[in-house]
Amino acid sequence: MNSRGMIAAALAALLTTTIAACATEPAAAPATPPAPETTASPAAASTSPSPSTAPTPTPSAKPKPKPKPSPTSGPRLFGNGDSGDDVRDLQARLKQIGWFNAGVTGFYGNVTTEAVTGFQGKRGIAVTGFVDQTTLDRLYAMTREPTEAELTNAPPPVPEGKLDPRCLTGRVMCIDKSTSMLRWVIGGTVQKSVEVRFGSQELPTREGQFSVFSKSRDHVSSIYKTPMPFAMFFSGGQAVHYSPDFAANGYNGASHGCVNVRDHAAITSLYDQVNIGDRVVIYWS
Repeated sequence: MNSRGMIAAALAALLTTTIAACATEPAAAPATPPAPETTASPAAASTSPSPSTAPTPTPSAKPKPKPKPSPTSGPRLFGNGDSGDDVRDLQARLKQIGWFNAGVTGFYGNVTTEAVTGFQGKRGIAVTGFVDQTTLDRLYAMTREPTEAELTNAPPPVPEGKLDPRCLTGRVMCIDKSTSMLRWVIGGTVQKSVEVRFGSQELPTREGQFSVFSKSRDHVSSIYKTPMPFAMFFSGGQAVHYSPDFAANGYNGASHGCVNVRDHAAITSLYDQVNIGDRVVIYWS
């Protein structure tokens, strides 16, 4: 082979090697071996528990309250069907605290039984309707010795009080706030005395000297829509009049500024005697 032939053969061999190298993909590099798993030591596992496996604390159960024992009654001292001074005293004492609203009779009937039952229930005493020592002791602790008037249903004595000097002449409804009394006075002489009730602190009954300027036998309040029978107006909307509420509830309440009378017969008589122009004096003695 001449030199030209030798060069051609060398070039052909070199070209074949280059083509084979571009046409074949290199073999994949071996995968990096995985890192060996590390196992937590028992100590580490015990100090760092998984949140999902941590124990849930159990709340301690509250002890149930024990039921209170029901009150028990003592031996019966007196009750339905009995009569006498003990019953009379019982009725008068119950009346002092608003549990007995009938006349004192000395006979223990249905009304007295109902009053004792209500008193016992309110005070947490065994509800029996008859009187035992517990009931009697509690009642005595809340009341005073009944007066003769309370035991015999006699009206209480009328407090005297002092007549204001302005009441000593002419015809005057003389109204004393210190004794809650209205006195009908003519020429300085008291003709009639009746108990009265006044307005509240928010709506007080005015004090001073006034004159009756209007009368209305069957009046109804245009503001409060309540009846004001035998109304005798002396200052704006304030009047002396009969009050069914005063008759029913006594001094557990107040008027809207008027002078309330609870004795129906007395206010009927007074209304017929008082004239337009007669004076009204309201004062503290």
